[in-house]
Amino acid sequence: MGSMVELALQPWVQRVRRTANLPVRLRWGDSGGASLALGDFEQPQVEIRVRDPQALRLLIDPSLATLGEAYVEGLIDVEGRLGDILAVAHRLADTAEPEGGLLGRIRRSFQHTRQSDRQAIQYHYDVSNAFYAQWLDPAMVYSCAYFENGDETLAQAQEKKIDHILTKVRLAPGQRLLDIGCGWGALVLRAAQKFGARCVGITLSQQQFDLATERVQAAGLQDRIDIRLQDYRDVSDGPFDRITSVGMFEHVGLNHLTPYFTRIRDLLVPDGWAMNHGITSTDPQDGETAHGGGGFIERYVFPQGELPHIGTVLRTLQEGGLEAFDVENLRRHYARTLQCWSDAFEARTESLRQLVDERHWRIWRVYLAGCAWAFEHDEIALFQVLCRPAGRSARELPWSRRWLYP
Repeated sequence: MGSMVELALQPWVQRVRRTANLPVRLRWGDSGGASLALGDFEQPQVEIRVRDPQALRLLIDPSLATLGEAYVEGLIDVEGRLGDILAVAHRLADTAEPEGGLLGRIRRSFQHTRQSDRQAIQYHYDVSNAFYAQWLDPAMVYSCAYFENGDETLAQAQEKKIDHILTKVRLAPGQRLLDIGCGWGALVLRAAQKFGARCVGITLSQQQFDLATERVQAAGLQDRIDIRLQDYRDVSDGPFDRITSVGMFEHVGLNHLTPYFTRIRDLLVPDGWAMNHGITSTDPQDGETAHGGGGFIERYVFPQGELPHIGTVLRTLQEGGLEAFDVENLRRHYARTLQCWSDAFEARTESLRQLVDERHWRIWRVYLAGCAWAFEHDEIALFQVLCRPAGRSARELPWSRRWLYP
């Protein structure tokens, strides 16, 4: 493989050295004996080992999608600090030829059905509960935490996030709460235990449903919490006083946002409050992350996932009959959350590799660290949007937001 690899790589290596000068050594052959430097350095920060010639087509005109594919499929191995590896991947994507790997912020759109949405959710969330428990907080909250002061542990920040949401929607004892995409049940458990609400939590993940049901039973809250394996479009026992949707609308699809918000409006009492907490694109045209990162996520992590810009969220929310009252950007909080998850994932590599195959381990490793990078560098964002049914009298609106930050 040696001479063929060197012949194929030499022009690319020269271009990378000229345009990026990276502290990277590329190795191939038996025991990595043959190598090329992608820059001028004494010691490389990152080493890329080519394990299979098929990696060449993915390396020579790189995007985050092709580099991620080469790593996930085991065509290359990469050594170095995870932060350095991500920095190098982005610099390499910057060097790609415009007509090839340098992918712009493409706007993808998928045909969403109940079946395809269920399959996409199950693909991502039904890896195994034990797998997620290795790197999430003990309550297994799989969404952006809220670091009120910046010095909280992940578990503290996740509890504060739930309280932040339930305080925002002004949840009161005895009210009915619908949680769309309830995960493993942390929010509805907190809503029933601390706020005295009567809750319905819905999910399309069988494993989430099973564990959330078990947790409700263990807490003795079966009379206060109803966990369902159900699509939000099939909920028929409204209205609800409050509705929360946390980390779920990313699966809805750009062309389905207005019907999604309309459904929330139809399930809400006339003077109710709703909270939509979700990831958004930073591209005003609703494009995916740059350099092919969105393509990697769609293929390996979140099939049919689509991220709207916050402007699109507000427009479709209004079209769905809801009025936005408060919009809060938590991008910094999600960068920190994902870094916590990524650090825990790295620390538990040995046990995680006992739970999933090598390919799945590589997928989630790249995904967690890559998303932390994306939030840190304003490639994606996270917004909480507090809203009410539109068309109500202004007299019903609070004068201030004082209650949001008690």
